[in-house]
Amino acid sequence: MWEKPLNILIDILPEKGGVMMEVNIEEQITRIRDRLTAGQQSDGSWHYCFENSLMTDAYMIVLMKSLGIKKKKLTEELGTRLLSKQTTEGHWKIFNDEEEGNLSATVEAYFALLWSGTAKKADKNMVKARSYILSRGGLDKVHSMTKFMLAVHGQYPWDRFFPVPAEIILLPSYFPVSFMDFSAYARVHMAPLLLLKSEEYIRKSFLPPDFSDLLTEKEADLFFRKNERIFVDSLTKGLEAIAAVPANLRKLSKKAAMDYMLSRIEIDGSLYSYFSSTFYMIFALLSQGYSREHPLIVEAVKALMSYQCKGKGFPHIQNSTSTVWDTALITHALQTSGMDYGTKPIVMANEYLFKQQHYKKGDWALEAPGTIPGGWGFSHSNTINPDVDDTTAALRAVKSEAFQDSKKYAAWEKGVKWALAMQNEDGGWPAFEKNKNKEILSWVPMDGAEDAALDKSCADLTGRTLEFLCKDAGMIWKSKQVKMGIDWLMRHQEKNGSWYGKWGICYIYGTWAALTGLSAAGVRNGEDAIVRAKKWLCQIQNSDGGWGESCRSDKEKRYISLGSSTPSQTAWALDALIAASDFPTKEIRRGMEALLILIQSDDWRTKYPTGSGLPGRFYIHYHSYNYIWPLLTLSNYKNKFIEK
Repeated sequence: MWEKPLNILIDILPEKGGVMMEVNIEEQITRIRDRLTAGQQSDGSWHYCFENSLMTDAYMIVLMKSLGIKKKKLTEELGTRLLSKQTTEGHWKIFNDEEEGNLSATVEAYFALLWSGTAKKADKNMVKARSYILSRGGLDKVHSMTKFMLAVHGQYPWDRFFPVPAEIILLPSYFPVSFMDFSAYARVHMAPLLLLKSEEYIRKSFLPPDFSDLLTEKEADLFFRKNERIFVDSLTKGLEAIAAVPANLRKLSKKAAMDYMLSRIEIDGSLYSYFSSTFYMIFALLSQGYSREHPLIVEAVKALMSYQCKGKGFPHIQNSTSTVWDTALITHALQTSGMDYGTKPIVMANEYLFKQQHYKKGDWALEAPGTIPGGWGFSHSNTINPDVDDTTAALRAVKSEAFQDSKKYAAWEKGVKWALAMQNEDGGWPAFEKNKNKEILSWVPMDGAEDAALDKSCADLTGRTLEFLCKDAGMIWKSKQVKMGIDWLMRHQEKNGSWYGKWGICYIYGTWAALTGLSAAGVRNGEDAIVRAKKWLCQIQNSDGGWGESCRSDKEKRYISLGSSTPSQTAWALDALIAASDFPTKEIRRGMEALLILIQSDDWRTKYPTGSGLPGRFYIHYHSYNYIWPLLTLSNYKNKFIEK
């Protein structure tokens, strides 16, 4: 939509070093900075919506109906929001250009709307939805997580999926596969799911509408891919080998799953601060005899209710809050734009961030037992599950203040040491815990296991960590850990010069993180890897001067253009080129001109996801991103090319 106006404006803007563009950069830096500081909360944090797929809205309706929670207004608002997202073809999508629609999202929305009474089966749009579901294979073809939700409510047979016994949680660490080998995200979901599966639990109260007409297969369908069959067979043999020791493996495994789950309930009552894991924990507790009125369930429901974000329009249920992440990124961007660390907004933000630093050991300590806690988590209620990206983001933000205060410097140093301790043996950095990379775990017979079950090194985490270590922590490329990180990035560059990014969209994001990290680490602009990456970014630049990538890239593992430019992706590409260039090239100038126009439009505020969680399943629209990354890029351009 913006392509034609951008081209016209680019023609009239001045060339290299033009005064008009420089003035515009200053004006937009000031405008964004004023917008951000005006939105700061009294505790120093920023609260932007972490808008994810429709799953959480649908599941909140399901939870309220299943537990008999009478929240009529919220149910109606969430139902109306779901209806507003339905396409004219009758299906739902998880990103705007998902042309074929999304079966799991459609089933979840359809189920929630019918149960809530917001819609009825005979409604034309529901008839279309049902037809779409059947045309795509019915309930047997939905995602495994959707099957769990349906099975708990008697709408999908327990014997048709996930033949993984609860006893897997008892396998010792020396076995080729153990429960603690899974990623933190997988474990915290598997514990309640294993309990539900072991009981084949079905919620009897407040019965939902009958979905049996959407079961297209009459017999159990447990066809696995070859690797999934190997995993199940190996697991069975392993359990047989230890079966002679305990008298009652099933009882012990359920206790172990309960202990794991209960010991990881956060301060707000949620399980690891995730909506999805908390949702299944509630039903797992019910399956073990807990009453609906038990304090653990009451507090868990209360926590999920608190995950509402309310902006213009209808409320949305976030999978978690992004308060720490947003606050750290905004604080750093403001300081990069020229705001002194002694000004009130930065002082308040840093005070908040220091309070959010973790001081308890979590599961990460199993692979790094001698490391002192010092990381940061993603959300305000996260106290035991820190991650590398949030930690380095917080450390960037508080650096200047930390260097002026010995106590704060000690906290900062703990954070740096924690981030260093999370480096994988292969030289890259994961998100949450080191060395969770056993490929056999990707064979678990559950959709998306190759992404959810592992926490492997990735280009975005490795690049951003290198950028922090070398630019802010004073490390040099000769340092062993820095060199290992550089080598990992060099080994994992795609043939076309890009890098795949796990937590953003997607190759643009990974390439930005890798290039800025390598540049900060001292890799010269003339090095082959840098040259090829810059060439790739220039090749995919849109005709309007900006950049934009589809979420389909994430699913298909190849770059797919969005066909339009977005502020955050344009900012990432530009920031990468700025970091790896000695002067503003024509591609950089055109990109800057495009960015200056894009950030003044409201068209992109909620149009496309800007973050990724699970390919093909979970995408995020960070409401903060269209401020943070443009501000950072404009400031980096100004600092490097205007104010030399």
